[in-house]
Amino acid sequence: MNARIDYLLQQIRQLEEELRAELSQRSQVIGFTIKGRKVEFERSIKQAHKKLKYSLWRWLGIRPVNIITMPIIYAMIVPLVLIDVLVSFYQYSCFPIYKIKLVKRRDYIVFDRHHLSYLNSIERWHCVYCAYGNGVVAYIREILARTEQYFCPIKHANKVLGTHDRYQSFIEYGDAENYHQRLQAFRQQLANQD
Repeated sequence: MNARIDYLLQQIRQLEEELRAELSQRSQVIGFTIKGRKVEFERSIKQAHKKLKYSLWRWLGIRPVNIITMPIIYAMIVPLVLIDVLVSFYQYSCFPIYKIKLVKRRDYIVFDRHHLSYLNSIERWHCVYCAYGNGVVAYIREILARTEQYFCPIKHANKVLGTHDRYQSFIEYGDAENYHQRLQAFRQQLANQD
């Protein structure tokens, strides 16, 4: 990879770290702390949140379209669970063979928003559903990204939107020089990954 691309990727990583630090400071302003994986609000904040919660009847009255579309939205849980099980099985059965570090589900599927006091029971359920759905997609994306890095770490000739984090370091399309040696280096990265 050329030096300019390396430099830009390094800047992106640095900006992501700055963003994480800024978001962490924001959480202190809002009045919560994270202990391990548990979120704790200050007592006064929790009380204020409870006062802002919509009752179930009020919520149902102002959002009837949500009730109508709920069966369609929640029907997606079936393919989500199915693909979660299948991709997890794939990872646990194949990654050890290829010496690829396993992807930890808990890093991608995070349930914490349902603890917010200002959410009613339906809103909490929505948060659990969305956390699971988006978490599963992110989890699967990382598994597939590691698979792609192992088998074919080559960029596409055409522009691809929404590439995963590993993609930018892949081998340029058509760059055949030392391909097999470089492929082995990509595979070694997966074995040594933290």
